Amino acid sequence: MERLDIAIIGCGPAGLSAAVNAGIRRASVTLLGGEICAPKLQQSTLVNNYLGMPEINGRDLRDKFLEHTRKAGIPMHQVRVTSVQGNGEGGFTVSAGDRAFEARAVVLATGVTVLNLIEGEKEFAGKGLGYCATCDGPLYRGKNVAVIAYTAEGIEDANFLAGICRRVYLIPGGELPAEGLKPEVEVIEAKVVQGITGNGFVAGVKLDGSILAVDGVFIYRETYLPDRLVPGLTVKDNHIQVDRGLGTNIKGLYAAGDCTGKPYQLAKAVGEGQVAALNAVKHLEQSP
Repeated sequence: MERLDIAIIGCGPAGLSAAVNAGIRRASVTLLGGEICAPKLQQSTLVNNYLGMPEINGRDLRDKFLEHTRKAGIPMHQVRVTSVQGNGEGGFTVSAGDRAFEARAVVLATGVTVLNLIEGEKEFAGKGLGYCATCDGPLYRGKNVAVIAYTAEGIEDANFLAGICRRVYLIPGGELPAEGLKPEVEVIEAKVVQGITGNGFVAGVKLDGSILAVDGVFIYRETYLPDRLVPGLTVKDNHIQVDRGLGTNIKGLYAAGDCTGKPYQLAKAVGEGQVAALNAVKHLEQSP
């Protein structure tokens, strides 16, 4: 298990800024992010409100951010974090699939959180509904499951589940690559997910008025449910509540960028990343 001072979750502008600034203060830092860092920035054809860089292409600006981070020697892992738990020693255990990191402080920079949940999602979270097949898949050995996939990661985990479950249904939430999907996975096309149903535990997925009977559901999105990622985290309107120092209600845990609320702007994200990192370093200096 890797041990470090600060784990930064999310490799968008806020996460990259936090990593560089914590590194400058000589903290040992690791960035944990998705396959594509800053996808929203990469898709911007023109950024005209970032001070000192007028009329820059979003992809070029993202590449400058990444180059700066690499030159700072910040390790980056393309993994999806599935949980952040207190370790009982004043720090945190950050789980990402079959990997784990021990960190004395954590900065959440996970981007815009989920604004529109599927009906029943919060009710059944942890009761047959999950977000990580590597973590929870073995619980459904020999059973029927549905994978609601808005990202390619859903295809990977549908393939994994096909090796242990009786039946696996893949419900694409958008355009996803079809190659690489195992023949055992049944794709449910052109269906709108209207909700999750059950009686205390997941029993099915509502699709265009019909119900697909399953024993479990896995949902894959680019964005996170912050209070599912970190149990006990104070969230309001799906945004993480922070103080002026970007601290959350959990000591040693900070948040920065779009996940803390509007405005969803590049300059805000970069600035909050710096503030969160510097306060995380101060926390380390004040901790035994």
